[in-house]
Amino acid sequence: MKAVGQARYGGPELLELNEIDQPRVGGNEVLVRVRAASVNARDWHVMRGDPYVARLMDPATFGLRAPKKILGTDFAGVVEAVGPEVRRLKPGDEVYGEAPGAFAEYVAAPETVVDTKPANLTFEQAAALPLAANTALIGLRDVAELKPGQRLLINGASGGVGTFAVQIAKALDAKVTAVCSTKNVDLLRTLGADEIVDYTQDDFTRRQYDVVLDLVGNRSLGDLRRALTPSGTLVLSGGGVFRGGSVFGPVGLILRGTLLSRLVSQRIVTFDAKPSAENLATLRSMAEARTLIPAIDRTYPLAEAAEAMRYVETEHARAKVILTA
Repeated sequence: MKAVGQARYGGPELLELNEIDQPRVGGNEVLVRVRAASVNARDWHVMRGDPYVARLMDPATFGLRAPKKILGTDFAGVVEAVGPEVRRLKPGDEVYGEAPGAFAEYVAAPETVVDTKPANLTFEQAAALPLAANTALIGLRDVAELKPGQRLLINGASGGVGTFAVQIAKALDAKVTAVCSTKNVDLLRTLGADEIVDYTQDDFTRRQYDVVLDLVGNRSLGDLRRALTPSGTLVLSGGGVFRGGSVFGPVGLILRGTLLSRLVSQRIVTFDAKPSAENLATLRSMAEARTLIPAIDRTYPLAEAAEAMRYVETEHARAKVILTA
């Protein structure tokens, strides 16, 4: 099968479409013929091996000199085969999920991270959901415990996670303020944001909110806390694409926030958005009810994965970028 790989860390020019063996299916795994996969900021970090500390924190993904896995995690496609322990899914099912190795013609994934594709979405739209929408769902529903009527600020609202966070927050009946650049104002209005702060014209820290969801990592803890009420909640969720060659990247902000959380009245929380079939089922229900609509910026064929990564890295892609296999 064809898959996107690289021999060493570096820029998109190192990505190659190689011919490799098709993955074998384990006892609780399904083999999916990938129809579409989405590009996340995480893929850029894996491609670059950046920040350097990630090579020590996630040795299963990051090697010292090159990634240990095929790039990509989000996929949508058709089940080709199932392991003997699989109960929910069968060959021919249209599915979506999150597992390493999605930038390929086939991916093997545990049944626990795969679910039936939303019936009203294309494969491209469904592939946009898993990592980004799951991160938004866990961050707002489970970690922030967002309540109806609360004022939420989303820093990085026009990105993959941010566009889903706006919609999920509105489904939870929160009042949403979205931070973005001028070119993305209309998109966020379409997605339902109550207020929009154009960061090229205004500073979001001049007002206070019950919850701040930071998806960018481009402001200090002091700035983010200034945008919070005295008893507010700050949710730190990694960061987007940074300059290459950083030692800590967004991890530094998260570590500082974890230490500071013990000393202040405001809640400062971080989390790991683990994939699950249960959350995918929730997202499927929201998509089929049309309360969650994927916003797609561009679509590229798998053979142009390098160009897709270059676009994400240099052009500040909004919403989601998709690869089709």
